[in-house]
Amino acid sequence: MSEEKMEFQAEVGKVLDIVVNALYSNTDVFLRELISNASDACDKLRYAAIVKPDIAKGDGEFKINIIPDKEAKTLTISDNGIGMNREDLIKDLGSIGKSGSAEFLNNLTGDKQKDATIIGQFGVGFYSAFMVAEKVEVRSRKAGEDQGWLWSSTGRGIFTISEEENVSRGTQVKLFLKKDFEKFAEAGDVRTIVRQFSDHISFPVVMNYLGETETINQATALWTRNKAEITEKEYSDFYRHISNAFDEPWDTLHYKAEGTIEYTALMFIPSKTPFDIFQPDRNAKIQLYVNRVFITDQTPDMMPNYLRFVQGIIDTKELPLNVSREMLQKTPVLTKIKSGVVRRILGELKKKTENTEDYLKFWNAFGTVLKEGLFEDSVNRDEIADLCRFNSTESEGVISLSEYISRMKPDQKSIYYITGDNLSVLRNNPQLEGFAARGIEVLLLTDPIDEFWPQSLTQYKEKTIKSIQMGALDLKDFSLLNETKEEKCLEDDLTLLKELAKEVIGDEIKEVRTTERLTKSPVALSSGDGECSIHLERMMRQHNQPILYSSTHYFDINPYHPLIKLLAKKIKLGEKGDDIKSMIQILYDQAKIIEGEAVSNPAGFSNKVTDLMLKVLNL
Repeated sequence: MSEEKMEFQAEVGKVLDIVVNALYSNTDVFLRELISNASDACDKLRYAAIVKPDIAKGDGEFKINIIPDKEAKTLTISDNGIGMNREDLIKDLGSIGKSGSAEFLNNLTGDKQKDATIIGQFGVGFYSAFMVAEKVEVRSRKAGEDQGWLWSSTGRGIFTISEEENVSRGTQVKLFLKKDFEKFAEAGDVRTIVRQFSDHISFPVVMNYLGETETINQATALWTRNKAEITEKEYSDFYRHISNAFDEPWDTLHYKAEGTIEYTALMFIPSKTPFDIFQPDRNAKIQLYVNRVFITDQTPDMMPNYLRFVQGIIDTKELPLNVSREMLQKTPVLTKIKSGVVRRILGELKKKTENTEDYLKFWNAFGTVLKEGLFEDSVNRDEIADLCRFNSTESEGVISLSEYISRMKPDQKSIYYITGDNLSVLRNNPQLEGFAARGIEVLLLTDPIDEFWPQSLTQYKEKTIKSIQMGALDLKDFSLLNETKEEKCLEDDLTLLKELAKEVIGDEIKEVRTTERLTKSPVALSSGDGECSIHLERMMRQHNQPILYSSTHYFDINPYHPLIKLLAKKIKLGEKGDDIKSMIQILYDQAKIIEGEAVSNPAGFSNKVTDLMLKVLNL
């Protein structure tokens, strides 16, 4: 086959431009990326050979070779792993094969450190070779196939591909170094970089230089070593290797479980939030090994969804080496391992809460995700609740549920909360007035998951968890901090006002009712017990989701407010004309605006307010 010329996928062109011109402040990482790819290729073939032993025969033990050539000004990295054929080379090197490439590019920020993390996580580290190379040649032959291939590119929009003879199984990446980077053709620099970034690779990294051969890494699986012998730097380097990230791990959990099910776990919690943490297909990045043989990193059920930020390794002897994807989905062994790992992670997080400042770094990065466990995990719900932190009306920072309970009123039986889109707006919600007047703390919840977890965690330490936006809450049992209080509107007057208000507003509301929740504001909107909150309805509309319950609400009026008393008195005296009805409609529209809802007739609302101002000014 003659040489074919092809254009890079548009996304690859953009990535190449970012990587080459603006991304990595430390160009040494290109070697880490290429060695990591070679290691993955060896892992894949070792696993494939379990089912087809012949596929890996004839090439000795798995290893990674590095050849610096000072005279030729080249650096070559090769492996005897799974290899690639023509289709693989086009797919893996000419395009971004992973789904969501447009989202990936949209997440690039221009910040070098952030973008390095994003590009690394997306698995396009191969292109970092073009930082130091003016040309890259890739020779590869896929295991089980006879034909070899040559892929070549200068990274300027085009690559070529052609048949190549006498290619060994695996992949060879040859870099023709730019003038400013010829130091990478020196043995000393290569040795230093490998030991810095890739010492933990479990396959031998062998350097061939001037006729001498040297293994320059430890070539042992890190998780099999005694943790007392492993340095923090080694853990960090390994974390970056398996996660393709550039941050430091916030926490490392390394242990060996013995008993009915034996396994070794090495788990990392990142310090930075991954860019794709809320994408629907995001799973925890857990690599499964059986007796140090890589099996798969595609085990979505290996970790609950609310711990999808966890990265790590699980190695067990309890599974056969030829375990299939279908078997993994059904085996009780993984279920037991998962249960054990989750308990250990939650236990570790519990210990970390003792250092409030450090724990808040984790909470700010992953608290929103962890709270999903309150809704999803019935077994560990109480333990997750202990770990959760919330904003409240009585605190500038976040607090735990236990702290809330310690500050509750003597006769208070419920933990109260309110939900909304924005913390600063929520702090001024009229629904809080009655609670503030009585010194009752209210949790301020602004994450989407906050609308759902209280349906599952209905109690905490024998205290019910209750929304102040739903149901008719009775606050009469709690005394006011300031005992002076306006005189309440007469019930008969209120009845006439409620009847007229229902007539004016119509079917948009279920009922007009009085409330003790308001002290400064005349009106507010609320939902009934067991119904959708106004905030949840808005979220569902924004995502084109059907609203499961009735979308009409209660129109709550404050019987102590002078405006309500004055309106009620005028209605009792027979004033039910357009001016009175306009005032009622304005009050209702105000209540909607406060809740973040659009008024039904914006122009009508504006005209009514304008007319009212003109009358007040006697114009």
